[in-house]
Amino acid sequence: MYQFCYASKSTSPKTDLLEDLANILKEARDFNYQHQVTGVLYFADGYFFQCLEGECLTLKSLLVERLNKDPRHQDIKLFETKEIEYPSFPDWSMKYISKRSQIQQFCQDMGFNDFNPFAFQQHHVDALLEKLSLEQAEEQKSA
Repeated sequence: MYQFCYASKSTSPKTDLLEDLANILKEARDFNYQHQVTGVLYFADGYFFQCLEGECLTLKSLLVERLNKDPRHQDIKLFETKEIEYPSFPDWSMKYISKRSQIQQFCQDMGFNDFNPFAFQQHHVDALLEKLSLEQAEEQKSA
């Protein structure tokens, strides 16, 4: 199993953003469910950050066939692809986390004024994934 993360800028005008986000999530959840991919999507300040976990060939296909051709994303920045023993987000075919104060505070703690994943180094990505994974744990406790 592999973990693949990327950041991109949204091309959606503000008037279409909610509809585009809903469509992205529906498409991702359908694809991920069919291909045993799990992950999380965070969107804030015009930037997407997504982490996907699954088989390497499936993730590469997703990048080449879908993400690179999706006009709703531009300036895609890939982070390190890692082989992982266990998924960080096993219960989420694609969890969407909207702009939240906890993540904003996390970014400030990491030295960023706002959410800009293009400024992230791999250690920032790893720390963000840990924070998002805690979101999953908290959600499971309250369910």
